[in-house]
Amino acid sequence: MIAKLLIANRGEIACRIIRTCRRLGIRTVAVYSEADRDAQHVRQADEACWIGEAPPAQSYLRAERILDAAQKHQAEAVHPGYGFLSEQAAFARACEAAGVVFVGPPPEAMERMGTKDEAKRLMEAAGVPVVPGYHGAEQDPAFLQQEADRIGYPVLIKAVSGGGGKGMRVVPEPLMFLEALRSARQEARNAFGDDRVLLERFVSGPRHLEVQVFGDTQGQVVHCFERECSLQRRHQKVVEEAPSASIDDATRAALTAAAVQAARAVGYVNAGTVEFIMNDDREFFFMEMNTRLQVEHPVTEAITGHDLVEWQLRVASGEPLPVTQAQLQRCGHAVEVRIYAEHPESGFLPSTGTLTRLQLPESAPGVRVDSGVVAGDVISPYYDPMVAKLIASGSTRAEALERLQGALAQTHASGLHTNLGFLQTLLRQEPVQQAEADTLYIDQHLDDLLAPPEIPEPVCWSAALAVLQARRPQEVRSPWDRFDNWRIGGALPHHLRFHAYGDEASVQVHWSEQTAEFLTDSGAVDVQVLGSEPWELRWAEGAWKGQVFQEGETLWVLPQQGAGQGSRFALKVLPDLEGAPAGEEEGLRLTAPMPGSVTQVWVQAGDAVKRGQPLVTMEAMKMEHTLTAPEDCWVAALHFPVGALVPADAQLVTLSETEPQAEP
Repeated sequence: MIAKLLIANRGEIACRIIRTCRRLGIRTVAVYSEADRDAQHVRQADEACWIGEAPPAQSYLRAERILDAAQKHQAEAVHPGYGFLSEQAAFARACEAAGVVFVGPPPEAMERMGTKDEAKRLMEAAGVPVVPGYHGAEQDPAFLQQEADRIGYPVLIKAVSGGGGKGMRVVPEPLMFLEALRSARQEARNAFGDDRVLLERFVSGPRHLEVQVFGDTQGQVVHCFERECSLQRRHQKVVEEAPSASIDDATRAALTAAAVQAARAVGYVNAGTVEFIMNDDREFFFMEMNTRLQVEHPVTEAITGHDLVEWQLRVASGEPLPVTQAQLQRCGHAVEVRIYAEHPESGFLPSTGTLTRLQLPESAPGVRVDSGVVAGDVISPYYDPMVAKLIASGSTRAEALERLQGALAQTHASGLHTNLGFLQTLLRQEPVQQAEADTLYIDQHLDDLLAPPEIPEPVCWSAALAVLQARRPQEVRSPWDRFDNWRIGGALPHHLRFHAYGDEASVQVHWSEQTAEFLTDSGAVDVQVLGSEPWELRWAEGAWKGQVFQEGETLWVLPQQGAGQGSRFALKVLPDLEGAPAGEEEGLRLTAPMPGSVTQVWVQAGDAVKRGQPLVTMEAMKMEHTLTAPEDCWVAALHFPVGALVPADAQLVTLSETEPQAEP
């Protein structure tokens, strides 16, 4: 068994690998960039080594620096995690040349499966079904346009390297092809250093299925059953589960057999995932093979009871797989969600900044949390903005989903935007509950999923009580310190106002110790206040329990029992007796929706532009975002050139409803 392991990665996956190594008695070496100097994976490892500045190209993608660190710290092996160098055959070869064990497949297998076009040609030869399309070497835009026209629209452009949805575009019609091709290539070049693409027929009613495979150096290849990852946004997985609830046993047997056949065809060793897409008729097609551990591997661990990182380390040490295919059994169901620092209402753009508060679920049966950050850590613009993964398992899918929703209700993050509320809304949808949602579901129902929630009265009540409690004097030294609004002739109610989701809520309350009287449109409601951490309210018609967190002028309310349970609400505190402040008139200012760099400026000052016309393209966290004209107008001024780094909300373009006058 390996005695010391260097982990060539960061964040959640590095912490995950460290956890298994501790159990096995393996010493660990972390590597870190300047941005990660105080990161959790650095704190948890036995040793750590600085490898460069914050941008990945200057640190986590520098193979020579990682190998120097391995030799300096006398690590016998390198685990690449996922992302960064994990699927680069050249890095695996460099490890071999340096006498360091690479915890992953042989470089030959990585090369065969490392690019999607070559992998599809190999799978066709091996008898594994593939999606019709163009997988050739010709990359001339005009030629690719012709191939797209031949395949038919909608067509899918996909980068031949990498994964995670980067370099992928769905093109609905011919006129949009060339711009989508340019954008996909730019994104792929930034993420993988390779801008080659392939084209595929876009499959109708698509389901994303994948099979976890494992091979050892003795020639044994097994599958650990399938996962379904159909719930996606921007081609990136949001919810993963195992097993799939949308296939029958016959399809499962054919799917897993095809995955093992694919792995055997390339002499595969260690952990890998064979990904398929399935249509309405349960026909499945090979998409790609990820020659590494997957982000969603915990759901497979939950239904099999095996630690896949331990398997990786044992196989890399030359040991055989610990079980045969006949001995592998699945039990129950598991579902995972990825909690990201992102803004769902703004196209799921990454959100960066300090994580001022992070509350994760308490230990409970069937609930697992994988995270690489704690409160006070910074989510930077350089890396994937994952905060944590929540994994819930149970004897049935319904039980797993119920446990997952309970875990989400106990989770809170402040300081930046997250997708927590979006995940809670998504999991409540009937098609999700019934396993009827395909890969298009989120995009097709996004408006409904992001619709402002109705705010139940107890949510406003608890918010008002939290504000009043924060205002209470620590001690009463005179009648002027009394908190009950006492006046000659009777006490006045406290009057609080909140702004939430484009609406305003008003609360009037008399509050004294453990009793509160709320004045509502339908009359007074007497409420018992049984606790404040969490808030627990009880009245004649019902009961409510939940947590309230304050962050600046915003109150986050997380109901745990009663109205709004399983949701979260953000309320902005307004001045008690004043009108809501008027919002600043934006006019036709175009601002940066995220911190990042300007990669393309499509117009010049003085140009007339049409609604929807591209103006500026930005890149952050290896994802591109193109800002377009909000209406027909003129470009009055451009404020940042290509290559400029801009903060969030910086004014990029000034637009005008009238044609700008040239200076004399």
